[in-house]
Amino acid sequence: MELYDVLIVGAGPIGLACALEAKKNNLKYIVIEKGTVANSLYNYPLYMTFFSTADRLEIDEIPFITTKPKPGRQDALEYYQGIARQKEINIRTYEKVINIQKSVFFQVETSKQLYFAKNVVIATGFYDIPNMMDIPGEDLPKVKHYYTEPYPYAFQNVVVIGSSNSSVDAALEIYRKGGNVTMIIRNNEISKSVKYWVKPDIENRIKEGIIRAFFGAELLEVKPRSVIFKTNNGETQEIENDFVLAMTGYLPDFKFLKTIGIDLKGECQNPHYNPETMETNVDGIYLAGVVCGGKDTHLWFIENSRIHAKQIIKDIIKKHL
Repeated sequence: MELYDVLIVGAGPIGLACALEAKKNNLKYIVIEKGTVANSLYNYPLYMTFFSTADRLEIDEIPFITTKPKPGRQDALEYYQGIARQKEINIRTYEKVINIQKSVFFQVETSKQLYFAKNVVIATGFYDIPNMMDIPGEDLPKVKHYYTEPYPYAFQNVVVIGSSNSSVDAALEIYRKGGNVTMIIRNNEISKSVKYWVKPDIENRIKEGIIRAFFGAELLEVKPRSVIFKTNNGETQEIENDFVLAMTGYLPDFKFLKTIGIDLKGECQNPHYNPETMETNVDGIYLAGVVCGGKDTHLWFIENSRIHAKQIIKDIIKKHL
């Protein structure tokens, strides 16, 4: 039986930061990742630009070199996957963690084998499970919860749900490739969190009527060739439609967290953890990164959760080894 001091679930930026910290402290560690390194970033829109500057995305004080004021998806993939190669991080990719149980040590069952560890760090992010609308027709093939690039939607009637960064980016890119874009927005304005250099663009396109936007509106049903929605005055409208991009956000895997014994609290399903050590109510299981925020997925991001790695490894060394 090979026993690890720490097993890290997730090879995103924060999972990698935990691995680097474990390596520096001579801990025997392994990272298990269900996809590729930085898998969530890999699945981001192809031309996405980060809100943060490169220095805010750095981990373990390794310089993030780019000529752009704000790096994009490809820059980030080069950086994080480059770190995994150069630092020879011990990673098993395309291997999904199925269950975690504890007897004397943690037994971590994956899609490929069984691992044993003294401690476990959950750094799984939140990008895997779409926040469903729960309306008729949501299961139609034309409804997409992920957006990568605009080209498939050229010359199509596209409805974009929401007004966040992902919704706005999709609407603008599709419009510029010849798509007929309608935005259905539950709130009464474009989200204040939209990137400051993009927000005037979408607001001006809406004012011009080039992109139609219905504020205070709600999608009610998706049909094969149309959608039905409720306007801000309570009336229903039906418009022609080829694709629906439901940019309604994503959620951590709450079912998995519950299965391994982590307590979730309140409407936001906030996982229980000690903010000083990041240890959960399950002794020896830690949380790192975005997963700590429950449904409030904007609470934690790369630049403010990098510190979790040092907190966790420090506590493991102090308490468990």
